[in-house]
Amino acid sequence: MTATPTDQPPANARRKRVIRIAQVAFSVAIVVAIFAYAIPKFASYGAVWAVLRTLTGAQLGLLVAATVFNLLTYWLQLMAALPGLTLGQAAVNNQTTTSIANTVPVVGGPLSVGVSYGMLRSWGFSLAAITLMTVLTGIWNAFLKLAMPIAAVALLAVTGSSTAALLIPALAGVAILVATVVVFALLMWKKELARRIGAAAGAAWSWLRRLVRKPPVTGWDEAAVRFRRQSNDLVARRWPALTLTTLVSHLGLYLVFLLTTRLVGITATQVSWVELLGIFSLGRLLTAAPITPGGVGLAEVTYIAGLVLAGGNPIRAQAVAAALLFRLLTYGLQIPLGGFTYIIWQRNKSWRKPAHPDTPTAIPATPN
Repeated sequence: MTATPTDQPPANARRKRVIRIAQVAFSVAIVVAIFAYAIPKFASYGAVWAVLRTLTGAQLGLLVAATVFNLLTYWLQLMAALPGLTLGQAAVNNQTTTSIANTVPVVGGPLSVGVSYGMLRSWGFSLAAITLMTVLTGIWNAFLKLAMPIAAVALLAVTGSSTAALLIPALAGVAILVATVVVFALLMWKKELARRIGAAAGAAWSWLRRLVRKPPVTGWDEAAVRFRRQSNDLVARRWPALTLTTLVSHLGLYLVFLLTTRLVGITATQVSWVELLGIFSLGRLLTAAPITPGGVGLAEVTYIAGLVLAGGNPIRAQAVAAALLFRLLTYGLQIPLGGFTYIIWQRNKSWRKPAHPDTPTAIPATPN
C-alpha cells in the first residue's frame, strides 16, 4: 500500500509543520484545562489526597498485583497473534510502544507502530508476520472495545439499572461492530471479495487524502488479497487463543478499575459492579480517538463524570481519587516502564536474529 510519489514544495512542508504544532498545542491545552479547571469542579485535590491517604499497604499491593496481571494479559495476546514471540520479547515490545503512544502527542500512535516493527524485525520476524499481528490484534481489540458497552447495557437492563447514558454509544457500537464483522468475514471468505474491499478502502482513503492535498494511495486491492492469504491459516489456528487473550486483557483492565473504585470507598450500594462496567466501557469507547496521548485528561474526566452520575455528590472526592489512581496505575506507570524496556531492547543482543526474508506468505511456524 503505497502513495503515489510526489515532491513536496517548501510551502507544503511549512504548512504541515504549522498544522502539527497546532495539533500538539490543542492537545496540551485540553489536558491543562481538564486537570486545572474541570477536575477540581468535582473535588479539590486536597480532598482527593485525603482519600488516597486512607489506602493501606495491603490494598496498594493488591492494586499493583492486579496491574501486573493486566500487563501480562497484553503480552499473552501478542504471543497469540505472533507465533514464535517469547514472553520477554512481548513484554519489551508492548511496554516500549505503549510508553511512546502515551507520551508523544499526535504522532505517538504511528511512531509506536514503527518502533514495534523495528523491534520485531531485529528479532527475525518477517514484515508479513508483523503486519498480520498488528492488524489482527487491532481488529480483535476493536471488537471487544465495541462489544463491552453492548454487554454493559444488556446487564444493566437485566438488573433494572438506568441505561440511558449508555444506550446511544451501545447502539452505535452494535452498528459498527456488525459492519466490521461482516466486512472482515467477506474479506476472509473469497479472494475476489477481498480485492474489491481493498480497492474500495483504497478509494475512500485516497478521497480523504485529496481533502488535505495529498496524493492517492495504490495497491490496496492486492494488499487485501495478500492479507487474506496470510491471515487465513493463522486465524484458523489461533483465533481461540487470540479471542481468549483479548477478552482477558479487557477484563483484566476492568478488574483494576473495579478494585480501585472499591478500595477508595465507593461501595456496591452506591455504584454496582454492572454500573462500573458501563462507565468503564463508555470511557474506553469515548477516549479511543487520538485527541490526547493515551486519552490523558479525557479518560479521567469521563470516568469521574460517570461515577458521580451513578453515585451522586457524596462520592465526588472518591470518584476523582478512583479515576486518578486507576490512570496512574494503567497509564502513568507505563511510561517509565517503557523507557526501561527500551533500554533492554537496545542492550540485549542475545535476542537479535537476521531479518526474515519478506516473502508474501511468510508466517513463522507455530512452536510445539
